[in-house]
Amino acid sequence: MIDYNKFISKNVSQLQPSGIRKFFDVANEIQGVISLGVGEPDFVTPWNVRDAAIKSIQKGLTQYTSNSGITELRNLIARYIEQTLNLDYEPKNEIIITVGASEAIDISLRAILNSGDEVLLPEPSYVSYAPCITLAGGIAKSIPSKVEHEFRIQPQDLENAITEKTKAIILPYPNNPTGAIMEKADLEVLVPIIKKHNLIVISDEIYSELTYDTQHCSIATFEDMRERTILINGFSKAFAMTGWRLGYVLAPAPLIYAMLKIHQYVIMCAPTCSQYAAIAALQDGFADNFATVRQMRDEYNMRRNFVVKRLNEIGLKCFEPKGAFYVFPSVKDTGLDGEEFSMRLLEKQKVAVVPGASFGDCGKDYIRISYAYSIKSLDEALARIETFVATLTNNEPKVKID
Repeated sequence: MIDYNKFISKNVSQLQPSGIRKFFDVANEIQGVISLGVGEPDFVTPWNVRDAAIKSIQKGLTQYTSNSGITELRNLIARYIEQTLNLDYEPKNEIIITVGASEAIDISLRAILNSGDEVLLPEPSYVSYAPCITLAGGIAKSIPSKVEHEFRIQPQDLENAITEKTKAIILPYPNNPTGAIMEKADLEVLVPIIKKHNLIVISDEIYSELTYDTQHCSIATFEDMRERTILINGFSKAFAMTGWRLGYVLAPAPLIYAMLKIHQYVIMCAPTCSQYAAIAALQDGFADNFATVRQMRDEYNMRRNFVVKRLNEIGLKCFEPKGAFYVFPSVKDTGLDGEEFSMRLLEKQKVAVVPGASFGDCGKDYIRISYAYSIKSLDEALARIETFVATLTNNEPKVKID
């Protein structure tokens, strides 16, 4: 009998399965579960976008595109970034269309890392960063963030984490899972440290269009930072296009050239019909000042306010998120950590949330709840959570008055 362990890469063997997927494999086996765990808009991709993809197929536009992506789409993205961030990128050699922002993260890391290079990673943060760093031969080094700082990186924590092996830092803001943002003043104090130590920044801005109360700020907009920033975004969240798997990466030409070599060999190009769909999303967006995106953001904002208020009423202390569509309440006062709370909530009340430890050790006393669901689903799920918490704290759930 073959011992397959001898053939599997050590890097892959050491990877832990996604804590999110592992948990939801369990949840999927239980009837009647309300899931608040998946980071996916509940909005259907707008019809004009779907129609553009259908028409591209009907016209027979089904061949490979340029490795970097359709020229028209890259031109539109350059225009969009210029309009939203006041940054200029050359579509010909500073933009690649990728298979989601996930591929953009992967090729960015593989393009810059040598074995043993360290990448600083704020935590809690998205589950894929650390594994991608490992697979690229690097070492993920966490910078824990705290609720008392609204989960924003503190300059002294950044300075203390840097060693002679540090090559890059990932800035994942707005943040999944906390909903934290980094405002201009927060980024401004990090810039001198990043320059001093000659670091590359990978700025994952996939939730940039979903910020509330303040405008998104990119670190690439600061003086001399565009030249050391790899900016990642995509269509999944703000345009309700998760299944289309379309993202993009913008960076100085030498970095893009390195990434393109990887992209050429392992991907070839992003899906053609998805690119035509994205062209329609941007063209029509420019025509109506991105009204559909703003409508979705307004709906998320209403849900955000509703969920934060209810969680605090229930007794789960909840920091008010400023972006994305997640809340990250503490469950510490219940006497349980996030993992046990999530498992028991699923068992007793059939509500699925994500244990905070899935996003880093400093999240162990938290859970992540996505509010990318209807108010009806959120209301029912929160009522069940209230009932569950009452059994832990010996408090009767509040009677709701409509």
